[in-house]
Amino acid sequence: MLLIPAIDLRHGQCVRLEQGDFERDTHYSTDPLEVARRFEARGATWLHLVDLDGARDGEPRHIDVLEQIASRTRLKVEFGGGLRSSAAIEQALGAGAARVVLGTAALEDADLLARMISVHAAVVDVGIDARNGYAAVKGWVETSGKRAVDAAADVVRAGARRIIYTDIATDGMLAGPNVDGLRTMIAAVSVPVVASGGIASESQLELVAAAGAEAAIVGKALYTGALSLSTLQRWS
Repeated sequence: MLLIPAIDLRHGQCVRLEQGDFERDTHYSTDPLEVARRFEARGATWLHLVDLDGARDGEPRHIDVLEQIASRTRLKVEFGGGLRSSAAIEQALGAGAARVVLGTAALEDADLLARMISVHAAVVDVGIDARNGYAAVKGWVETSGKRAVDAAADVVRAGARRIIYTDIATDGMLAGPNVDGLRTMIAAVSVPVVASGGIASESQLELVAAAGAEAAIVGKALYTGALSLSTLQRWS
């Protein structure tokens, strides 16, 4: 299993939210490029870059940061947040994203998802963010009426080739991942699933790997030292 470090962007800075709450954010750095380079130096090959402002506003706000990191490191960047139009998706890919992550757009705009999969199937992932078992949208501000596993099954039938699954209750809490929810998601779809949310130790990484995740996204644990940066090399 691959370990992918995360950078969440708000007002140009690296932050982490607790359970997706914009009122409970912790600032870690004013220099996302320096943080990305630190991850790269410790063995990371991929970076999960999330535009929190874009997710809430409905259009990307940090394409410039994506472009800096993609051009000034060797990291392969998967970028999400506010990608709700074909123009925004093409802009992110043009700025150097190796993969784009569609969340709200994938669940609410079937035509856009179909168009993007027809053109960019290999580089379009779908983020399924679950709150109490139901898919959340619009920067986690709203919860849809569809179960997360059903939403995932729908986008896979539409052609999605990878699911990034986040359990919102555990995200940013360092209390451990929802392994049962992860297993349920993996069983519901026929494509690779990337796990995100709550991982705070190497033993928890091993649980996520044993559940069958293709990769695990970790943010806060790397910033706080709960997981050593050297862990990136062991799981690269």
